[in-house]
Amino acid sequence: MDLHLATILIIAANVLVSLKGFSDDLFFERYKFGIGAIQAGQKERMVTSGFLHVDITHLFFNMFTLYFFADVVINWFGPSKFVIIYFISLIAGSLLALFFHKQEPYYSAVGASGAVTGILYAAILLQPNMQLGLMFIPIPVPAYILGIGYLLYSIYGMKSRLGNIGHTAHFGGAIGGYATTLLFKPDLIFSDTLMVILLALPILILFVLAKAGKI
Repeated sequence: MDLHLATILIIAANVLVSLKGFSDDLFFERYKFGIGAIQAGQKERMVTSGFLHVDITHLFFNMFTLYFFADVVINWFGPSKFVIIYFISLIAGSLLALFFHKQEPYYSAVGASGAVTGILYAAILLQPNMQLGLMFIPIPVPAYILGIGYLLYSIYGMKSRLGNIGHTAHFGGAIGGYATTLLFKPDLIFSDTLMVILLALPILILFVLAKAGKI
């Protein structure tokens, strides 16, 4: 697969910033997502944290996922709108994390997962029937089933505080990718109504649970 320059630049930025963070604890601590620091005025952390990673494995999996789905979005929208979706998803992930964890000043997170999940969800919305192969499932799975399942798992992760993973940022990123894709291509609402509704269901479930105080 030939990577577009826009994808290469985003991957390069993630690699360079992450490598700096691996070797410089002060840099990592200064630019990671931290509720207390953001509430104190360091709003730039909502963007910079999306380029830091915990370790090489964390970085690799995020960039590997981006590698697979970036071209779908670029082929539909072009590189400029791809970059817009990426950054809106990144910020949406940070905003949702800020909203859900605003009473937890020591909550912190890093990673491109929110932005990458936004690109993943945009790609699924654009091509819901593309077949995805998963390591632990021997047959290809339609993309929309993976997308819905992933967000339902993220709700479970948010509810049970599963692992040291920013499930909230993943979910916020998906909302950002979903909303921006529909903004750029509103005719999907009419041409693929069922898929638009299906992919919105986990988002609706999240906010119903939040309103009910279940998360």
